[in-house]
Amino acid sequence: MDLIPSSGPHLHILLNHIPSLGSLAVLGLYVLSFYNKDERLQHGSIMAFLALALLAIPTYISGAASRWNLQGRGDTDVLTGLIFAHQNMAVLAFAAIGVTGCFSWFALWQLRRWGAVPKWNLMTILGLGALTAIMMIKTGSIGGRISHPEVRSGAEALAAPGDPGSITFAENIITGNNWAWPAMEATHFIGLALIFGTVLMMALRVLGVAKDRVSYAAIHRLLPLGALGLIVNVVTGMFFFIGDSGRYVAMDGFPPKIIWLMIGGFAMIYFTSFDGPWKLKAGDDASIVTKGMAALVLASWAGVIIFGRLLPYYGGGG
Repeated sequence: MDLIPSSGPHLHILLNHIPSLGSLAVLGLYVLSFYNKDERLQHGSIMAFLALALLAIPTYISGAASRWNLQGRGDTDVLTGLIFAHQNMAVLAFAAIGVTGCFSWFALWQLRRWGAVPKWNLMTILGLGALTAIMMIKTGSIGGRISHPEVRSGAEALAAPGDPGSITFAENIITGNNWAWPAMEATHFIGLALIFGTVLMMALRVLGVAKDRVSYAAIHRLLPLGALGLIVNVVTGMFFFIGDSGRYVAMDGFPPKIIWLMIGGFAMIYFTSFDGPWKLKAGDDASIVTKGMAALVLASWAGVIIFGRLLPYYGGGG
């Protein structure tokens, strides 16, 4: 096996352990932070929940690539129905870790804005983190039975392969409603405008535009708008992918878009909670590191827009 992933299934093998085992490990550290009353561990755990939510995006996408790879092989004993059961549970697990990530990001924003995270949000993250861990265990359990016949139940071992034309419940939502795709297209572009508008204002201030009149704290107030746009885009984008995953995984332009999305998502963590940008008062000039991060986050979201727009025309997207 090559060190660098060369296919969707290869990437999925490497990635699927991160959200599954990671959610259990981070949940344990988060609970420990309450027991030890360790705020640094608590804040680190919240940031880790957010990181896991971002990494769940390529994990789910590579899982769909694995599904199409397995269904296209005629030399393997794979129960198609089990694949769909795994993918259905993966959608629920992805939703759970995504919501956990949303509240985690908001907690980081609250911490930087007000110096503390309200107790209601800390408890919400705890409950959602526990739910995520349960969902991940169930998803991994089903996934392990796909390629390991020795751990299947008796009923699964005797079952015939499922209909290759079957679809998951999430696919049915998209393909079963004529209005769903155009409605989500419109919503997707609105979300993208919120993201890029927020990122552009933030990056321009850090790079020196209007620095004599505007502090970074003023820009920081706008970050929830960008976060809302990201949530909208991830939700609608995943529905697009679920509705036509076979075509998306074959597009050469799709992986670069996801890579830029990951870079942009992680860069936004820096501008949400790190000291570098937060300390910029009106008239202050940002450090080289902070300016570099501003250029990176601006370039990353520009990359998302460019490769997203090219999807229908580049690398098998037509």
